Amino acid sequence: MSKEYSNIVIGVLALQGAVELHRPHIEALGCGFRTVKTPRDFDSVDAFILPGGESTTILKLIANFGLWNTLVDQFAKKPVWGICAGSILMAEKVTNPEQKSFALLPIDVQRNGYGTQKESHHADINGYKVSLIRAPIITKVGEGVETLESHEGDPVWVQKGKYMASTFHPEVNQDFPSPMHRAFIDLVMS
Repeated sequence: MSKEYSNIVIGVLALQGAVELHRPHIEALGCGFRTVKTPRDFDSVDAFILPGGESTTILKLIANFGLWNTLVDQFAKKPVWGICAGSILMAEKVTNPEQKSFALLPIDVQRNGYGTQKESHHADINGYKVSLIRAPIITKVGEGVETLESHEGDPVWVQKGKYMASTFHPEVNQDFPSPMHRAFIDLVMS
């Protein structure tokens, strides 16, 4: 990787969910990986990954630690990639049930769209095996949102400007780096 990439630090919001699994993907691209939990941590990164996990739990922790306003400010300035629960946190509208979000992307997301844990499955997205774990479904894509990949007729990987969301987990695949991590680093660099 170029020296330019080595100056990039990606922060993974480490309140709950799949955090450390992103490290080998990010480091394989020559970038720095950092878990972030506090405003001081947020200032030290160039971009954020909102990881998969449980969106309502992540929201409760954000509220408990008083991080909402600081994250709003940070997300306005830096690229963000939301994965599974992270895509829910980025959506403009959330259903099943409705819940608060950062509304970074003009998309509607249905929580647990594929069903319960039993309906979790693997798929080939962009030539790469990913996992859809109690995954949300993007039910509506707003103006200016580019659908990068679909699965079973629904968008599963979208982008608008400096914001990217995927309803699947690429980080569980041990083939480093994923094309999705590469695309996010390219987005950070653009």
